[in-house]
Amino acid sequence: MEGENITIEKGLLLVKREETSANTTPLLVFTTFIIVAASFTFGVALGYTAGTMSSIMEDLDLSIAQFSVFGSLLTFGGMIGAIFSAKSADAFGRKMNIIWLDFGRFFVGIGVGLISYVIPVYIAEITPKNVRGTFTFSNQLLQNCGLATAYYLGNSMSWRTIALIGIIPCMIQFFGLFFIPESPRWLAKEGRDKECEAVLQKLRGKEADVIRESREIMISVDATANISMRSLFKKKYSRQLTIGIGLMLLQQLSGSAGISYYAGSIFELAGFPSRIGMTVLSMVVVPKAILGLILVDRWGRRPLLMASAFGISLSCITLALSFGLKGVPGIVKFTPTMAFIGILTFNMMFAAGLGALPWVIMSEIFPMDMKVVAGSLVTITNWFTGWIVSYCFNFMIIWSQTGTFSIFAMISGLTIVFSWCLVPETRGLTLEEIQLPRANTLS
Repeated sequence: MEGENITIEKGLLLVKREETSANTTPLLVFTTFIIVAASFTFGVALGYTAGTMSSIMEDLDLSIAQFSVFGSLLTFGGMIGAIFSAKSADAFGRKMNIIWLDFGRFFVGIGVGLISYVIPVYIAEITPKNVRGTFTFSNQLLQNCGLATAYYLGNSMSWRTIALIGIIPCMIQFFGLFFIPESPRWLAKEGRDKECEAVLQKLRGKEADVIRESREIMISVDATANISMRSLFKKKYSRQLTIGIGLMLLQQLSGSAGISYYAGSIFELAGFPSRIGMTVLSMVVVPKAILGLILVDRWGRRPLLMASAFGISLSCITLALSFGLKGVPGIVKFTPTMAFIGILTFNMMFAAGLGALPWVIMSEIFPMDMKVVAGSLVTITNWFTGWIVSYCFNFMIIWSQTGTFSIFAMISGLTIVFSWCLVPETRGLTLEEIQLPRANTLS
């Protein structure tokens, strides 16, 4: 395997090493928009249960256990979809009422499980290095737009009507897919070198010189062409695998699924008006995602990830204190506001970093042929862990609100340490340069 690295480096050194800033072309923007359109539906699905929990339980006479099953089916379906997501992307290019309710949630989960891997990987493979983080982060931005829509409309609109909103962006994506190009790196992997160069030319603009970039891609693909699934578990890839799986575990174990799914019920438990809380949440998650989109290619992945985890940890501590001090005389009047600040801060900090960055980093750190098996593994890890958290969250809250948020705070603190010790900075490097030992990011 060391010989392969030397081959890659020698090949890349044959090309003139001129640092150029690639243009952001209309085709690149349009392609990214089409690809992330369905992420809006993902966001609607994530926030769907936050404001509709009480109305769904009342209309269909559901117990807390039945509703927990319903809420967690999105992540369970996502786990099923994740099993096939990377493989399909590599192969093709990237009561009766209660039963129907559960089936619908499950199938939405399968759909978002498929796109959760494909979208960040595709965007990372078509964008130039200087804007890759920003464009990949747009996936999280559209998710938060959907989340904000579900939070806001959950106060006044029927839960059945909200469920239909997600159809619109899916239709936009379906028809838009006929007008966007295939990933140039996938084309190179399939031996379609001329098409690879032609697609790069369209994405970078008519005046751009894509010879160097296309040669780097082809050399990298040739060097990794014989990598097998067994290679994923070799020492050489142990750090990439640890980073990918670790970030997905930490993202979900921070409590993100539970708080996103059941924010309305947390407000009610804390004594804060749910309608006001959900409305304010709908107003802040999108601006914070925009902030993350702006900062990811300025600060870098690693600093933004640690800052986000730090903010999430503080917000969970605030939530733990708000419930722990709920009955204390003299403080009881302030605990609902503390809970509101905690949930607000959690959503803002998650949207600004930890929500998107594990997917951004995952799409960057694995070499081309490792993305199939590695991508499937880390995506399944994310959805399986999210399923456990979303199902257990209501029962954990019944057990102890203070204990639940204290656990999430400690895990978020662990994310800071994990990021500091293991996560590399990939800003400003091409996907091929990230794999080189001299890049000193994954060696």
